[in-house]
Amino acid sequence: MRPNFQIWLLLLIIAGAACTSHDRPSSSSSLDIGDPAPPLFVGEWLKGEPVQQYEKGMVYVVEFWATWCIPCKAAMPHLSDLAREYKDRVRFIGMDVKERKTTPLEKIKAFVDSMGHRMDYTVAVQDSTFMETNWLEAAKVQGIPQTFVINKQGILAWIGHPAELEAVLPRILDNTWDIKAVLIKRNEDSYLRELEDSLIWEMDLRKYKGDRLNPDEPGEPDSLLAAIDKIVSIEPKLKYTPFIAFHTFSTLLKTDPQKAYAYGKVAMVTPTYEEPVYSIIRQRVVHDAERLDLPPEIYRLGAEAYQLEIDNLVYPELVDMSKLYKEMGTLYWRAGDRLKATEAQQKAIDMLRARQDFSKAEMDTLVYQLRGYSEL
Repeated sequence: MRPNFQIWLLLLIIAGAACTSHDRPSSSSSLDIGDPAPPLFVGEWLKGEPVQQYEKGMVYVVEFWATWCIPCKAAMPHLSDLAREYKDRVRFIGMDVKERKTTPLEKIKAFVDSMGHRMDYTVAVQDSTFMETNWLEAAKVQGIPQTFVINKQGILAWIGHPAELEAVLPRILDNTWDIKAVLIKRNEDSYLRELEDSLIWEMDLRKYKGDRLNPDEPGEPDSLLAAIDKIVSIEPKLKYTPFIAFHTFSTLLKTDPQKAYAYGKVAMVTPTYEEPVYSIIRQRVVHDAERLDLPPEIYRLGAEAYQLEIDNLVYPELVDMSKLYKEMGTLYWRAGDRLKATEAQQKAIDMLRARQDFSKAEMDTLVYQLRGYSEL
């Protein structure tokens, strides 16, 4: 079946934008890697030496944060370590943005003071919403924390999560960073993200899903998979992207668990415009564990997806690690692997004990479950 004219037109428009975007000049409404860095719009400098202008030969890291942003707070000690390590070659600037209207400047200052050496770099508050408009929105970035790196020539060299800075900075400093390649990758990611979203809406996959609360009304799985095949035929790189993976894996779990296993095994180690979809795989296995008669290999797949998620956590301290290991152990138990179930449950106990704020009931539950894995 041929894709309809609207889909092909949409594809051509998005593809054209992706191919030409790295050639356009920088403007107040668009910003990308390879563009001259826009100026800083500062309402007030709260800590450290103000940066009046970019100095040639100096690298700048501009990191966007807010007092309400928990991941931003988690990133600050790591940013401080890097700021101390690269003290003479890189200037770190923490730019407060997206604050709630009810948050006064005094509260932001108090927060910065309370962080002490954990926020050991220059800190500023944006002037009005200029930094959001001319940096974040212009670069099509929505969430925070978000980091921009400016190279020695005053060119925007990288945009991404601050956790990745440790790998990025040395290459920018020794001039081995390939701005063109990074720009191409960023544009390809943007193209896939926008195309996936547009095609899913165009094909309206929701109409095939049925009632998610009623397993006796499964919808039209064959039609859903056929629609996904059409989308992937238009752009094969969409095969393992998040929304496509969610619909594909969920549907195959209901119709053909063996195909679900084969698909999930590849999907959870294949990066697209985001990290591999291991979290989606484990969520769907857990969701359907009580509703469907799943074979042992599916439960093992879900447990392996938990391990991948744990291995790739950016800030493990923000996650209930005990809960993750407990759920992993349950899936290994359902898969018939008592040894791995026991190992995961013991890690759940160790992680809970390390928190020091656990209740006796929580610990008793985990210990009782571990005893069940060990004795049966």
